[in-house]
Amino acid sequence: MAKSIMFTIYGAKQKCASCVHLPSALDTKEWLEAALTRKFPQAPLEFHYVDIDEPQSSDEKQRLAAAILNEEYFYPLVVLNGEVVAEGNPNLKMIAEKVEAILA
Repeated sequence: MAKSIMFTIYGAKQKCASCVHLPSALDTKEWLEAALTRKFPQAPLEFHYVDIDEPQSSDEKQRLAAAILNEEYFYPLVVLNGEVVAEGNPNLKMIAEKVEAILA
């Protein structure tokens, strides 16, 4: 059975001050989903978007949303299977390497 690979991208409708010239968090989620699904067509990839300004459904989501709001992280924040792998402007090559390591 293939290992599940779940991405959660945290962000807000309004871009963070340091991310003005970057895509929105939702755009980043859609871009990562398209790029990684194309690169790993057989992998069990899941992508979820969390709006940090909305009430959260789990303690983990609440903790990370609060950390972003408290400026401990920049958004978009990319979490892979519970591990923070990127913030602000994610590096596709580095994220793909993380996926390859999980699939190995």
